[in-house]
Amino acid sequence: MSLDAVTAAQKNDEQPKVLLVDDDEVNLLLTSIALRERGFAITEASSGEQALQLMADLLPDVVVLDAVMPGLDGFATCQELRHLPGFESLPVLMLTGLDDEASITRAYEVGATDFFVKCTQWSLLAGRLRYLLRASRTRYELERSKAKLARAQDLARMGSFDWRKGVGDIAFSLEGLRVFGMGANDRLGLRQIVRMMPAEERQAFQRVLREVIHHGTVLCNDVQVALADGRQRILHVEAEPEFNEQANLIGYTGIVQDVTDRRVAEDKIKHLANFDTLTGLPNRRQLFWRSERAIEHAKRLNHCVAMLQVGLDRFKIINENLGHHAGDELLIEVSRRLRTCVRHSEQVMEGSMDIPGQRTHRTLEAVGRLGADEFVVLLPEVTNDQEAMETARRILDALREPMIAAGQECFITASVGVAVFPAHGLNVADLLRNADVAMDLAKSQGRNTAQLYDPLLASKGRVRLDLDTALHKALERKELVLYYQPKIDVRTSRMVGAEALMRWQRGGQLVPPGDFIPLAEATGLINEMSLWAIEEAARQSKEWEKKFGFDASIAVNLPSRLFEQGDLVEKIESILSRLGVEPRAIELEITETGLMKDLQGVVPSLHRLNQLGTEISIDDFGTGYSSLSYLTTLPISELKIDRSFVQDLGDTPQSGAVVSAIIALARALGLRVIAEGVENVTQMEVLYNLGCHICQGFLFARPMPAAQVEQWLIETQSGQTLPRIASAALVSDPTAPRISGSR
Repeated sequence: MSLDAVTAAQKNDEQPKVLLVDDDEVNLLLTSIALRERGFAITEASSGEQALQLMADLLPDVVVLDAVMPGLDGFATCQELRHLPGFESLPVLMLTGLDDEASITRAYEVGATDFFVKCTQWSLLAGRLRYLLRASRTRYELERSKAKLARAQDLARMGSFDWRKGVGDIAFSLEGLRVFGMGANDRLGLRQIVRMMPAEERQAFQRVLREVIHHGTVLCNDVQVALADGRQRILHVEAEPEFNEQANLIGYTGIVQDVTDRRVAEDKIKHLANFDTLTGLPNRRQLFWRSERAIEHAKRLNHCVAMLQVGLDRFKIINENLGHHAGDELLIEVSRRLRTCVRHSEQVMEGSMDIPGQRTHRTLEAVGRLGADEFVVLLPEVTNDQEAMETARRILDALREPMIAAGQECFITASVGVAVFPAHGLNVADLLRNADVAMDLAKSQGRNTAQLYDPLLASKGRVRLDLDTALHKALERKELVLYYQPKIDVRTSRMVGAEALMRWQRGGQLVPPGDFIPLAEATGLINEMSLWAIEEAARQSKEWEKKFGFDASIAVNLPSRLFEQGDLVEKIESILSRLGVEPRAIELEITETGLMKDLQGVVPSLHRLNQLGTEISIDDFGTGYSSLSYLTTLPISELKIDRSFVQDLGDTPQSGAVVSAIIALARALGLRVIAEGVENVTQMEVLYNLGCHICQGFLFARPMPAAQVEQWLIETQSGQTLPRIASAALVSDPTAPRISGSR
């Protein structure tokens, strides 16, 4: 196709399409030429029948009909055309030579848009056609906009209404009627709408309407209605007043919208924001809201508010053994039982003021869920602490009864902490924190009990928190130090080794190990601290070797959880290699209890350490309540008798029997044996007579810094001041394990 042809086709697409119908060939030709010259695309038809056949394919923008034609005349053709789908609003111009009123009236009756008397004033005809086309486009856009609006209102379940003061009832659009479940032929008035509303809401709505009309203000309200088919819907009504030139109210124009789904969604969102999804109990946010309201009432009415924190005991065991689904079943049952112990209310109050004659704050009482296995009970009005404790005991009794989870009978207990306003806190945060402190104390006292908050508990908790924070920075600040306690061969009164004991130098004072070691174990810092202790002991061993020929080993305590690290052996080997220290310079002590916690996990690391050349000692031996068969398979070099057996030596024969058995076992297995906690000569002599020659304790030396060890050595060796067995120099036991200070 040439460029001229394309341009012509585009021009034809832009030209208005006119179907010209006339049985007079001359008139048809002249009119067609005149209109083409004036920018119209003309299609000719010589009869009404031909015109109707062309309509579907041509889709003209306007039809020009000759009124008088044989067969189907213009009037009949126009009437038939209006019955064709899609052509109801097509502009039709009737050409007639008749100027009588009857013909003009008939033309409009059959659906003609306008008429034009036949003449040769072609410009006037073209102008009339353009006017019809503009009017048609305007009408089309208006109908399209109206259809879009109607569609949008249908989708939004919205309709409009209009009310004229003093004229009549409310007039609803079709879409507005659909909101009420009605059709175009139904009538709907204000009285009928009021009758759709619940009886208890009718008077309030009518009162609102009267106030709005009286003051000429905007109406904005949600109403609940019951439709004819029984459906309950929530409708949003909004209307604005209209005024005349004298500022007098003449009516209202507004919209009505079905907002049921939105309100349901909003209620669901509100419920999710305020209630636990599993148990349906109020969550932390809702509990705080209720508690704040309860405290406000308590201040005004001068009574107490109690908060009980309930923590389930050993709930983790059920989750691990029966699965989380069983755990959920258990939590649901616990929440049900807790509800029965109080006047649980699901109500979410909108205000905080009492209704005269009623104590509405009592509806705040509820059970809530804080976390996985923790619940809170809010008692908005109690007389004293004992009333709250009585509720706590009722809760404990309710939870002791057996429960079914995953088809299996389970028993579960709880620990309850109680805090009371105003004695234990003046705001919600303080009460909840103090109830939590009391609950922790209940757990530490054996669980399955209730504990009232004690202010002394809070101070201890704050001290512990402060200690925890400072301990995290102790390594960074180089506040940790090692003290060394010598190991003595009582036959020669010489040091044959030492034990490194960790100390914390905080603010110029030593923090007792019993205060920070358990804290370090609980937080996991003990692993990093133990590796530091190994490195520091290895460094000290090398320094002593240079200064005075120290040729023994320094024992370092290792926590069992350190063996969970897969690269523990590599870390220790790296430390020794970096410092240039032989592996035998360090002896690793692990308690029997710690060893038995995870024997299978510890054994591989012990064998690798032994292959490296580091000796292993079992500390606190005899206190682990374990089978002794592991002694035959583990790479152990030494057993350390616990001080609990040593302290009664010479006083009770039972202690002597236990120590004798341990020594005999060690001899049979070819292990060294050492006793710790030796504090007097009697204990030393009994140990020696039983066959234990290596001792450690206050009788010989207390734990001391490395610098003091050097001075202690000088003083004890030069003055021979250490206790010793008098006959040891003359008689030695050839069956005793040999302890040497040289490698």
